[in-house]
Amino acid sequence: MTDFYHSELFSYLVLPVLIVLARISDVTVGTLRIVMVSKGQKKIAPLLGFFEVIIWLLAMSKIIQNIDNWVAYVAYGAGFAAGNYIGLILEEKLAVGIVQLQIITRTNADNLIAKLKAKGYGITYHDAYGANANEKVAVIYTIIKRVDIPEVIEIIRTYNPNAFYSIEDVKFANKGVQPSVRSVERFRKGK
Repeated sequence: MTDFYHSELFSYLVLPVLIVLARISDVTVGTLRIVMVSKGQKKIAPLLGFFEVIIWLLAMSKIIQNIDNWVAYVAYGAGFAAGNYIGLILEEKLAVGIVQLQIITRTNADNLIAKLKAKGYGITYHDAYGANANEKVAVIYTIIKRVDIPEVIEIIRTYNPNAFYSIEDVKFANKGVQPSVRSVERFRKGK
């Protein structure tokens, strides 16, 4: 077995694959840790940081032990790049946190407002003026869970397809309307 660890097969194939996998793991965990820090998740972020550093130390120790192996360097870089990509995909799928949607419509927003309210989204709206001083617009604000973004965008596209909207991350919101919580309560009550 000792001969295998010193063979070219191990040095130029197995070791680089292990380094790629380690880097994918630690960078993916690191990406998720950064997201958790930005979302104020004080308990999860340090735990992720612990595992991120342990995995990184294991990968770096193998790089140092094989300092003359250029394939290990390429594997290290490839793992880093892939880890960033996978971490971002995972973060998008997890959809942790809340966002603020600001919707600006040139046309009558009554149907859009009614549909958002009917779906349980808390909204605030007011009339305003657009780019042209004579152009009246409606401005609608709502704070929603990131996981609900596709549903709200579909409502916007259905009821006001030319509306302008922007989405911003929100670290914290006090009180408010939470349709997901109410939906769970309705389900439990059998409604």
